[in-house]
Amino acid sequence: MHAIIGTVPVEDFPLVAGEASLAGDEFFIQDYKAPVNRGTPALIAAAIKAGEVLGLPAPYCYLIGDIGRGDGSRRLYEFLTGHIGESDFETITFHYLQPDVHWHNRVLEVLNNRMRRPRLIADAGFMYAAKMSGRSLEYDLFTPDVGELAFLADEEAPHPFYTRGFILHEEGKVPELIQRAYDHRNAAQHLLVKGERDYISSQEGIREIVDHPSEEAMEVIGGTGDTVTGIVAALITAGMEIVDAARVAAKTNRLAGYYARPTPATQVMEIVPFIPRALEEVLHEKRKPDAAGESPSMESGSISPDMTVLDVIRRYRHTESVFKKYDEKAGECICCNALFEPLENMAAQYDLNLDDLLAELEASILIDP
Repeated sequence: MHAIIGTVPVEDFPLVAGEASLAGDEFFIQDYKAPVNRGTPALIAAAIKAGEVLGLPAPYCYLIGDIGRGDGSRRLYEFLTGHIGESDFETITFHYLQPDVHWHNRVLEVLNNRMRRPRLIADAGFMYAAKMSGRSLEYDLFTPDVGELAFLADEEAPHPFYTRGFILHEEGKVPELIQRAYDHRNAAQHLLVKGERDYISSQEGIREIVDHPSEEAMEVIGGTGDTVTGIVAALITAGMEIVDAARVAAKTNRLAGYYARPTPATQVMEIVPFIPRALEEVLHEKRKPDAAGESPSMESGSISPDMTVLDVIRRYRHTESVFKKYDEKAGECICCNALFEPLENMAAQYDLNLDDLLAELEASILIDP
């Protein structure tokens, strides 16, 4: 399951914890709602829409109102130290909180003491706190924009306001800034740098660059950086490797913007509804035929071993119950941890009888095609 932690720019929004949902241009949690315009609400909305394609439950959110004074953030930090260790989240995304090194470290210690450590993603204020504490490498992914990357690259800056002027946050300087951030141990294990070109990197160097489709208006629309973080978090929760997830998320975010035909006046919630269509298309492209012209059996009328778990569930939604039946034999949730694996690989991984699994899947299609 995926947890999202952040603040809402509404002063009287209370501290709440629970699954979030979307309706129109608002998100709901418990008995409260807030508009999806930018920031953590935009991240939540994108994660929900990506999760619909991936068959994920709605993200579990820890939220509080904070309009910049930091009082809400401090309350949420304190709450997390007493509660975040109680839940078995696979992925946790930290977003807009006022950076506070003391409280950041307390939250991280709680997570480090868990038997199974979740994958950790950070953006915005919490990413600043991770860098300020000297513990960036304990995170699996940071998702900075170019300006935030300049702060990560400045080994002396204690806060983004004090990033030194000679460290220019220009698009042409991104590879240099990435290397500098890693040289000084101020980057996470992976980076997804958002900008005119999206750079995906690890300690080994730049792994991918995504620069199309390109919609100039997207650069000035608030919240589009938040949506890509929500998409990549959902993909990682679904079991995709981080570099692949970052590439798919960057392409999906750009394609959703392309489909929305944005202008500088477009709001991010006008782009969010296009995320499922864009993600479906990018995932389909990822599974295109190889050079020999051989393709997975998605176009045939049956299920074959080279189809992924996601391929099967997307085409025959009711087959999810068959996979759930095998969870006990596998020892874990198959749809949670092997969604992108071909059936033959998944069966071998969990020591399942592939012929029996295929027969049960085929039988479920005959009953409910």
